[in-house]
Amino acid sequence: MWARQSGMRIPWIALVLFSCSFHICIAQDYVDSSKTPETPPPEIERCNGIFASYVFQGREKEYPFVKNVSAQAWSFKAIATVLNTGSQELKSWKLFIGFHHRELLVSAEGAVVVDGDGFPIRVGNNGTVLAGYPQADLETAIDTAADFTQMQVQINLKGSQFGVSAKQTPMPKTIKIVNDGYKCPAITRKGGYMHTCCKKDPKHKEKIIKTKFYPRQYGDLHFTYDVLQAFENKYVAQVTIDNNHPLGRLDQWNLTWEWMRNEFINNMRGAYTHKKDPSECIYGPQGQYYRDFDFSTVMSCQKKPIIADLPPEKEMDDKIGRLPYCCKNGILLPKTMNETKSKAIFQLEVFKLPPDMNRTALNPPQNWKIVGRLNPTYKCGPPVRVDPTEFPDPSGIDATISAIASWQVTCNMTSPKPQQAKCCVSYSAYYADGVVPCNTCACGCENQERCDKNASPLLLPSDALLVPFANRSQKALAFARLKHTIPKKLPCPDNCGVSINWHIDSEYKSGWTARMTLFNWDELAFPDWFTAIQLKKAYGGYSKVHSFNATKMSNVKNTIFMQGLPGLNYLVGEVNGTHPETDPRIPGKQQTVISFTKKGAPDIDVLRGDGFPSKVFFNGEECALPKQLPKRSGAHRPAAVRRLPQLLLSLLTVLLLMVGLC
Repeated sequence: MWARQSGMRIPWIALVLFSCSFHICIAQDYVDSSKTPETPPPEIERCNGIFASYVFQGREKEYPFVKNVSAQAWSFKAIATVLNTGSQELKSWKLFIGFHHRELLVSAEGAVVVDGDGFPIRVGNNGTVLAGYPQADLETAIDTAADFTQMQVQINLKGSQFGVSAKQTPMPKTIKIVNDGYKCPAITRKGGYMHTCCKKDPKHKEKIIKTKFYPRQYGDLHFTYDVLQAFENKYVAQVTIDNNHPLGRLDQWNLTWEWMRNEFINNMRGAYTHKKDPSECIYGPQGQYYRDFDFSTVMSCQKKPIIADLPPEKEMDDKIGRLPYCCKNGILLPKTMNETKSKAIFQLEVFKLPPDMNRTALNPPQNWKIVGRLNPTYKCGPPVRVDPTEFPDPSGIDATISAIASWQVTCNMTSPKPQQAKCCVSYSAYYADGVVPCNTCACGCENQERCDKNASPLLLPSDALLVPFANRSQKALAFARLKHTIPKKLPCPDNCGVSINWHIDSEYKSGWTARMTLFNWDELAFPDWFTAIQLKKAYGGYSKVHSFNATKMSNVKNTIFMQGLPGLNYLVGEVNGTHPETDPRIPGKQQTVISFTKKGAPDIDVLRGDGFPSKVFFNGEECALPKQLPKRSGAHRPAAVRRLPQLLLSLLTVLLLMVGLC
């Protein structure tokens, strides 16, 4: 059962895996088997770090068969391997595979896709990151006596790919370990096999880990999954959501994850699932094992349940409430606004299935994702095992109680991609006679038959900002005729529920002012709203905001945080006009004036655009900014130029008087 090579005892199964992995590559268009190594390649022996490899096993044409090579689909199989050949344990390994043939992953046995929504997943544009599940940590040969089952993980990949001829071997661009502190050299490739050896970066400052498990991370938003009670066939877990970012926010949050081992939620406190369908349990493996179980009262049998917060009136409910930080109708505010509303907690009772029928078989759900009504987009990593969370003893004595097991999921805010924002900004100025509206399709486009999604938005008269887009056509066309810029096909709307207008209101010798107006085009109101404005050159000259509460943020660079005054922090929704049958609907609106001085920003040039923000946030979501600035019109020339005709007229009058006297 054992073979010796270079003094290391390698289990025979490892040799078989390497041998098989290369033999399976023989397919329609692959390398000759005579070139396939029968033993582990020698590069493993030279790797003192983390050895990562990718073996392409073969592919077959998929239906439908087409003549266009770029449109032909192929099913493929591959094995990715991560092996710890170093002297340090690798915790929570993460492997990047640079797919670039429009791949669609159907399964990845031995791993989960980071930020995935469940299979099938499109990974072929920018590649994907795989994380370990169920084996997240890779031990060393020293600590395990060369036990490959603890040192190595193999991921069996299946999927589809496009745009590759039958004579090509479609390999990824690269593979690499993306854990902090590791550097990977360029990959070595030979036919359908590629590998690299990733090592610790000597310049990386290693954190001293004093805990048994992975150290807790700091993210914009993170979840803690604590197992509080454990039984043979079930356990009770508590989920804690912490909002850490000073501009992060969630309204009416919906949390989803994926059960990987057929678990189901029997009951919950502090939250609920949107769908309760016992049939998924009755006709699934859960019903086959729990034959006498009453599934009619089960909270959720879904593989991917959607979980939401309870309304405030359920907070004191003895059956589903009475948990700290619960029942806020899904509102998570930043700590800068309200410390107690920056956290949420709920509990759930989870039933397990074989082979996990013992107290220590605990597996957290994977693929966590949280969304809100109009909030930042969060990208979440996989659950990471951390030291058990400690809680104060409920009896009140000076002692702590530890969770049985704890995992942490770290999420970070991402900037919206083009045409995928949730709010937008328009620009206007006293020296320009046209408003630069929100970008075309700033928040996405649906019906594109009657409009151009790629066209630049048309300049608008200022009063057009007060009416919905559907009622702006006549105003926009009339204004375009004056400018002689009528397109054949009108640009599509911005489709944003919230828009913000930034207007340069005035400029004088010692300062200038801006006016900011918030528009809510949705029927639902925004309670406790906030906005944040990031300025570059103008930040040093900020003086005050006249009708909002405002403050300079110390933890976000060059940013002013604003919210409504007490009693005015409620941005109402869109309502009908005075005469609904003829008048357009009216958006909810709030407005303020912001004063700036030139003493704090002496080099500012307002007319050149230095007075416009570099970033604008509403309720934590970064809004799409216009691609151009307002242009000065002929009617708004500098004061000295505007006075020139008056001086000439006065001079001419004096001359005429002198001539008359003569």
